[in-house]
Amino acid sequence: MPFLLAVGGITVSWNLNVAIVMILSNLFAIIIGRFAIKNPGQGPALPTSQPGLWKSFGLPELLATASFGHILGAGMILGLSNAGVI
Repeated sequence: MPFLLAVGGITVSWNLNVAIVMILSNLFAIIIGRFAIKNPGQGPALPTSQPGLWKSFGLPELLATASFGHILGAGMILGLSNAGVI
């Protein structure tokens, strides 16, 4: 089994396609989180002005959805690069 330690994955270098996949993944996660979070606005608000639809979307919601978006984006980037799409 020591030969398994030498096996490494092939990763794609950062380029415009990777950036687009990550941005779209984060936007998707934020939009899903906006409507899926049951008790929004419980923590501190964002330090910027917000439109009426996003008034109850605060800092904890942004951090949670962006974290999920990065996990989702990393998985999509690894999967798409392994499939040879990007």
